[in-house]
Amino acid sequence: MTIKQFKDSPLAHYSYAIVSNGEMALVDPSRNPMDYYRYAEEQNAKIVAVFETHPHADFVSSHLQIHEETGATIYASKLVGADYPHKSFDDGDSLKMGDVEFKAINTPGHSPDSITVVATEGDKTALFTGDTLFIGNVGRPDLREKAGNMKAKRIDLAKQMYDTIKNKFTDLPDDALVYPAHGAGSLCGKNMSDASSSTLGNERQGNWAFKEQTEEEFVEEILKDQPFIPSYFGFNVDINKTGPENVQRTKWANKLRLNVNEVKEGVTVVDTRDGDAFKKGNLPNSINIMARSESDKYETWLGAIVKPEEEFYLVLNSIDDIEELLERTAKIGYEKQLKAVVTLGSDVSNSMEEIDVEDFKKYMNNYTIVDIRNKSEVAEGKIFEDAIAVPLNELRERSTEIPSHKPVVVHCAGGYRSAAGSSILDNKFENTKVYDLSDNIKDFK
Repeated sequence: MTIKQFKDSPLAHYSYAIVSNGEMALVDPSRNPMDYYRYAEEQNAKIVAVFETHPHADFVSSHLQIHEETGATIYASKLVGADYPHKSFDDGDSLKMGDVEFKAINTPGHSPDSITVVATEGDKTALFTGDTLFIGNVGRPDLREKAGNMKAKRIDLAKQMYDTIKNKFTDLPDDALVYPAHGAGSLCGKNMSDASSSTLGNERQGNWAFKEQTEEEFVEEILKDQPFIPSYFGFNVDINKTGPENVQRTKWANKLRLNVNEVKEGVTVVDTRDGDAFKKGNLPNSINIMARSESDKYETWLGAIVKPEEEFYLVLNSIDDIEELLERTAKIGYEKQLKAVVTLGSDVSNSMEEIDVEDFKKYMNNYTIVDIRNKSEVAEGKIFEDAIAVPLNELRERSTEIPSHKPVVVHCAGGYRSAAGSSILDNKFENTKVYDLSDNIKDFK
């Protein structure tokens, strides 16, 4: 069998194509299936199967679109309660494709309906572990308390993960290849390796989850210090359970408006331009979620700051960016929330002043400092002792906790998030100057 790994860098998501004798199976495909279709053409292969290891929280899958466009059968656990056409794939179920045999192992822990897909050909074994087993860690168990068809408490899922790691991989060989759905940078787990694959033997040796420990010790470790949960995670679980719409249709159904100087009052504006350009001129009610390159975590912060089903305008730097930004917005299912995609005219009314860094260094007491890093980052140590800590994903709701009698300076760890945070507070405070410390934070670390 030939295995190809596809990587979506902003979401640290891995998906897979497995080819054998002119047929192809896909595992956990991204929202847009076109890369898989191109690869099928290159391999002269027909897509016949799509495996969903679980209803994903951090991205929208293309499983239903692929089924509709290729006729491929979707395989998922019966525990998903999926509303789309599918075949159950659970313990004891198998599928032969060319020379490859696929088998299912129910591996709950990250979610109650998680499966691992085991592919074997001769003496070669590959494990597509979804969000169960990562390289160096395991999936977090705290995402399904409030979302999805089958809700489960984090403590119960943590215990299920203990049983999964202890008992579900026992009969598999050390040289079995491990292919997870995520790598370092994903919010579906913590402390993941930068490696994109491993072997089961290496994980048994180096992954903390496989070491000898009691259930109580395991549960304590897996539950502590997990990342925050973005607003959109439950929304995506439900979309993936129902079956997402065709992404080409939904993303291009949006209106485009050029040279705009004003939009409907009260509607959120997501401005994806560089922070310097944003500060020179922006629309009222704008949040600066930069999307300059793949290294900007636009998808994550869009889904963390803007609520599911909340309407918003999307501001582009250039019309050349429309394809990429619609694509990135659609990855988390937010393309249907767009009022319009816009470029800005020359008479936009808002602006933000640049911070005088030297004045700030000399007279810090004259400023209110807001630290918008995540709770786990702040727990490791404050950069400014008197800073008020409010995580970026909570800032819109908790802005009233921040006093407005002095100018406000917003900082994060490296400068990216503070662009969004300072723009949020600038919307909230009519008579208070708000400054973005941006990458000047490096002078204070």
